[in-house]
Amino acid sequence: MRHFLLFITGLAALAVLIFNLGPMILLGISVLLLYLIFKQFVKASSVISKTIWVILGFIVLSISLSNLYALIAIVAACLLYWIYKNWHKDDAIAPNVKQLENDPFTNFEYEWQELSNKKL
Repeated sequence: MRHFLLFITGLAALAVLIFNLGPMILLGISVLLLYLIFKQFVKASSVISKTIWVILGFIVLSISLSNLYALIAIVAACLLYWIYKNWHKDDAIAPNVKQLENDPFTNFEYEWQELSNKKL
């Protein structure tokens, strides 16, 4: 059941990632352009050139703000990575029981379940 839920969640996250791939690319390009415009703004010495760089910066900023919902795709990519990492997690030993090394009663529920299954 755990793998089925991870699979369904992975499919949904993959769909979100694929559908928002274009806005993610545009967001990356606009952030790169904003960085370059800022560098040119810092280098500029005259007021007119600084004003032009600020106007260009506002135009590119509006482009990046219109693609800000691409952050959902970044979250979906992180979710896919988490699913990939947790897919092969070993849950052979009582998945709901936390194991403590020094506690002799750590696996009581697991042992009880084994004993009750042997009697049947």
